[in-house]
Amino acid sequence: MNENVYFVWNPDTELFSIFGMPLRYYSLMWIIGLTIGYVVVMKLYKNQHIPDQVFVPLYLYCFFGILLGSRIGHCLFYEPEYYFSHPLEILLPLKKEAGGGFVFRGYTGLASHGGTLGLMIALCIYAYRNKINLWTVLDNIAIATPIVACFIRIGNFMNSEIIGKPTSSNWGVVFVQEDRIPRHPAQLYEALAYLIIFVLGLLIYYKKGTSLHRGFYFGFCLATIFIFRFFVEFWKERQVDFESAMILDMGQLLSIPFILIGIFCMFYKKVDMIWVKSKS
Repeated sequence: MNENVYFVWNPDTELFSIFGMPLRYYSLMWIIGLTIGYVVVMKLYKNQHIPDQVFVPLYLYCFFGILLGSRIGHCLFYEPEYYFSHPLEILLPLKKEAGGGFVFRGYTGLASHGGTLGLMIALCIYAYRNKINLWTVLDNIAIATPIVACFIRIGNFMNSEIIGKPTSSNWGVVFVQEDRIPRHPAQLYEALAYLIIFVLGLLIYYKKGTSLHRGFYFGFCLATIFIFRFFVEFWKERQVDFESAMILDMGQLLSIPFILIGIFCMFYKKVDMIWVKSKS
């Protein structure tokens, strides 16, 4: 292998620090992604003549739904033994040190499958409290979701986490914080895929608008994102030790239900009858 043909990656994960609390690139990517998603959904709401007062609280529901869902999902799916022994660390951005004290570390484990589930639960509550059809909400959020996922994966790349398997390809990346082995930049594979899915979703919406049945865009988002997530896992390193004994890793197993739900929502035109309709 030609040792000169790869990219060495070793960025500082912190942008700057305020009163000892660091702002990491990962957090910044989260904020940028959610902000772009917020603007996209705002324009969709205006296009569909949904009142502004219904839109205003949506961001907070999305933010806390994704954050809590992805955090709890990581703790339950990937490190249950540790977090059951350290329950405070599930919701607090702290890490217990050997001496018994706590240090601010931020949330060092977030699971996209848990974030998706948390978001769906939060949107159910939002739709009920604001008297708006749930499927309308899910479709609008689904159009914007891939761009949020894109920036989150860029944040993972900045953190040198969720790394790929070793590769001899010309686009291999050496994550210095991990080792000196050229690896697949799996985070960038996902970021690019989610950007493409976002563009495709927008193109479909601007061509078809709301003429497609409710639930189509929601299904399209779930099916495309998690189908790609299923296959990209073959180029990723296993995240936790117990996955080494599994044929399919945890990310792939958790993707299957979302893929099936997504396909069902895309092609079953009466899917919105599953939920009691509200005024809009």
